[in-house]
Amino acid sequence: MSTRYEEIQVNVLRILEPATLGDRTSRIWDISLFSLVVLNLIAVALESVPAFQGNYGNWLYNFELFSVIVFSFEYIARVWSAPAKREIDLTNSPLKARVRYIFSFYGLIDLVAILPFYIQAFFPGLDLRVLRALRLLRILKLNHYNSALDDLFGAIVEEKKSFMTTLYIFSVAFVLSSSLIYYAEHKVQPEAFRSIPDAMYWSIITLTTVGYGDVSPITVFGKSIAAITAIFGVVVVALLTGIVANAFNAQMERRKIIFEDQVREALLDGVLDSDEEASLDDLRKKFGMSKIQADALIEHVKKLKEEKE
Repeated sequence: MSTRYEEIQVNVLRILEPATLGDRTSRIWDISLFSLVVLNLIAVALESVPAFQGNYGNWLYNFELFSVIVFSFEYIARVWSAPAKREIDLTNSPLKARVRYIFSFYGLIDLVAILPFYIQAFFPGLDLRVLRALRLLRILKLNHYNSALDDLFGAIVEEKKSFMTTLYIFSVAFVLSSSLIYYAEHKVQPEAFRSIPDAMYWSIITLTTVGYGDVSPITVFGKSIAAITAIFGVVVVALLTGIVANAFNAQMERRKIIFEDQVREALLDGVLDSDEEASLDDLRKKFGMSKIQADALIEHVKKLKEEKE
C-alpha cells in the first residue's frame, strides 16, 4: 500500500514538474498551465477596461473561478507530492518536505496565485484594486518552466561582493545627492523639494538616468549637483550591468562545462541510450540551454572522442 501510495506521489510530481523528454502527459500539463497563466494576465488587463468589464464581467468572473480551481488543485497536488522530491535529504519526513515546499519561493508564489480570490470571497469589503494587483503575481508561476529568475539571482549571489560594493556606492550617492539638492533648491522650490525624502524621488530618477523632468533644479548649485549626480548614475548603472552580465556569462560557461562532462561520461561506452538522452535533456532544460546548443555540444564531444580514438 505504502509503495503504491509513494508511486502515485512520484507520478503526480512528475506531471507537475517541467516535462522530460518523451513525457507527453507532463508536456500537456506544462502547456496548459503556461497558457492559463498567460490568459489570466490578459484577463486582469482587460478588467481595467470599463467597456470590456461592463460587457464581459460575468465571463471574466467565471474564467477567474475556473483558474482558481485549477491553481488550487495544482497547489494542493504540489503540497501533497512534495515528499516525492527528497533528493537532498532522504531522512526528511513527509511533513518537513511539505513545509519546505509551502515556504519555498515557488510555494509562496503558488499560494499568492490563489489567495486573492479567497480573500475577496471571505472579506468582500477589501479594496479590489489591491487584490487585482496581487493576481498579476501569477506571472511568477511561469518560473516553474523558465529559469530566468533563478539565473538572475544566481548571478547576483555569485558576484555578491562586487554587487554589494556597487550598491553601497549607489546608496551613498543617493543619500548625498538627495540631501544636497534639498538644501540647494528648497528655498526657491519649496513645493518641489519640501524635504529630503521628497528630494529622494528626484535623486533616484536622476541616478538611474531616467530623468522624467517633472522636477528639476533651477539654481546654479542645484544644477551642478544634478550634473554630477547624472554622471555618477551612468557610471554606477554601467557597473551594475557589467557585473550581472559577466556573472551570467561565467554561469553559462560553467554550465557548458558541466554539460560537456555529463556527455563525456554518457559516451564512455560509445553510445547514448534513451535513459542517457533523457537525463541530458533534463540537464539541458535545467541549465536553460536550447536544444540546438545542446546538440552542438554533444556533437562536439563526439567529434573529440572520435579524434582521440
